[in-house]
Amino acid sequence: MPMLEGQVDAVIGVDTHRDRHAAALLDPNGGVRATLEVPSDLSGHARLLQLAQVHASGRRVWALEGTGRCDGAGLTRFLVDQDEWVVEIDRPKRPRGRHGAKSDVLDAVRAGREALARDHLTTPRQRGHREALRVLHTTRAGIVQAGADARRQLKALIVTAPEPLRDSLRGRPWRQQLRVCAGLVALPTDPVEHRATVRALALTAERVLAARQDAKQLEAELGQLVTAVAPALLTLPGIGPVNAAQLLISWSHPGRFRSEAAFAMLAGAAPVEASSGQVVRHRLNRGGVGS
Repeated sequence: MPMLEGQVDAVIGVDTHRDRHAAALLDPNGGVRATLEVPSDLSGHARLLQLAQVHASGRRVWALEGTGRCDGAGLTRFLVDQDEWVVEIDRPKRPRGRHGAKSDVLDAVRAGREALARDHLTTPRQRGHREALRVLHTTRAGIVQAGADARRQLKALIVTAPEPLRDSLRGRPWRQQLRVCAGLVALPTDPVEHRATVRALALTAERVLAARQDAKQLEAELGQLVTAVAPALLTLPGIGPVNAAQLLISWSHPGRFRSEAAFAMLAGAAPVEASSGQVVRHRLNRGGVGS
């Protein structure tokens, strides 16, 4: 039995976009009562809520695509603040063949019908501490990646540097090479190639050092946020601020996952049977299917 059967009087499916949202208000059987396209701003959000209040004054649920993305995050936040029931819908499957029509309103209708048909519904991820962890964690990951790219570039520059410059760096430990490169200064009388290489080495080394410093600072801030939300996580063996933050970001809040098995699927740690003939074995499902 679908989860929403007998529990709601209407479902509002919304196809979210950067500039405009399309909404379709459906009855409990999936019939379309009304549709509306609005700007993706506060005035548009208010018009959607007014539509629901006029045509679905009873029990209603909002089925939104992309509640965590920039397209749907603002509407999700607005509806939750208004104590509306919001569920998250993956991009609905479109029918194949000649009747696979496509429009924003049709996608909104499909989102609503998808919610009516599902046995399990996903609640949107929370904001507040969870969103603070997400933005810092994502920013740190980008900084770490940029630092790794700069480190590879620096090593390539050292390999191809003019011989006197390369010889001064040869045999040094990596950290020492990094500090030396950051402090290099060329003289006006040096050859043009030497001056350009020194400039490139110094700038690239500074990027590596800055990335390391920023990543370390963000890791400390993540630790503070994790301590405020779930300090027990940091006492577990092998769990540091970065891993703990990712765990809280994925978990979000109590009730988001219907079972431990659902969380294991999201984490890519659920066992999947992979037997053949007389060999009985299992492997990990890395698909990361959500709850």
